[in-house]
Amino acid sequence: MARKAQPSGHVFGRTRPSQGTKLTIHTKPKRDTHFRPLPPPTGKAPFQLDLKSILPPKDYGNIVARKKLTFHLNGDMGGIGTNPQQLLVASGMEADFNPKKKASENAAFLYINGDCVYFNGEVKEYYSQFYHPYEFYPGPVFAVPGNHDGENLPSDNTLNGFVRNFCAPAPVKTPESGDSHRTAMVQPNVYWTLLTPLASIIGLYSNVPEGGSIRSPQTEWLVSQLKTLPKSVPVIIALHHPVYSADTFHSGSTFMKDTLEKAAVDAKRHPEMVIAGHVHAYERITRKLPNGDHIPYLVTGAGGYPNLHSMMKVNGQKLVTPVVFDDKTNEPVTLEKYSDDHHGFMRLEITDKLISGHYYTVPRPHEPFSKGSQLFDYFEFDWRKRRYLPNTL
Repeated sequence: MARKAQPSGHVFGRTRPSQGTKLTIHTKPKRDTHFRPLPPPTGKAPFQLDLKSILPPKDYGNIVARKKLTFHLNGDMGGIGTNPQQLLVASGMEADFNPKKKASENAAFLYINGDCVYFNGEVKEYYSQFYHPYEFYPGPVFAVPGNHDGENLPSDNTLNGFVRNFCAPAPVKTPESGDSHRTAMVQPNVYWTLLTPLASIIGLYSNVPEGGSIRSPQTEWLVSQLKTLPKSVPVIIALHHPVYSADTFHSGSTFMKDTLEKAAVDAKRHPEMVIAGHVHAYERITRKLPNGDHIPYLVTGAGGYPNLHSMMKVNGQKLVTPVVFDDKTNEPVTLEKYSDDHHGFMRLEITDKLISGHYYTVPRPHEPFSKGSQLFDYFEFDWRKRRYLPNTL
């Protein structure tokens, strides 16, 4: 929430979301930036991309045969200046590959929850902030835009850099890719669905305003996707602005909560999982529906941007998880686990029964790189029954 103007006309710092006696898991901030009109789609409705058209046939066949899909998940990857954090995260994900294992055991792709290039999504920054850091990442990279990708300079068109490099009509090599061999991705729109044999990932563009803003026709498209996507595989919703967050910088967004909840009610289907970025930290949050179902909400925004966002404190002390928040809807929201002092990445594994998550932290720039990635959080979620399994680690 913004500070009010002083009698002198000056405006000072804004209030932290956690300031006050009651801790909140989402807020409704005042709008301080304007909604950006969306660029035209580069593909045809209903804006779906099949993973089968991207992966080598042998790898895709192995995923289908073994009924297991593995992929990396991250957000807020873009770096500024000399950014060892982004390179450490990229190296950690690269090291997670084992060429001796089958495709179903290695990450089939990386999915970015927005803010690929800071601060304004400029085309000229794509080499230093995207193509160079992931030059040796062996798989395809998909993404939804974040506010920094869309908050372009006055001299540029909205999301120009993102569309050029993630929504190209064909897998061309863009000039900004430099000496990288990676070609542009062919997503059909800035909001789109990735179809895989084990999950459907609905990617939303939550635009630029603080707290996000999703409008027509994207809202109607979201309802349509929830209604029509196969129920034989879980639906994961990906967006930039998180619904829930216990951080002290952004907090979760009431706007996004209301948007997703209305869509779920209209479609008569809740997603099995919601993933987001924006907050530069890792959080695993669980919402319990009135019928007893659980929905995991993951915040994976520690993908490379140098500044991390700290979590709330009580009487000066760090939160000790699990922490249950009152959402005023008779639906407890629990902060299960968080990391706000290291960058890292998530590895998700999906089968016909379970979604398993491994979150790894990477060394800080001043720590020995030989330390490597460290497992920080692990969970198993029965997506059919919408329940966690007991943690066996």
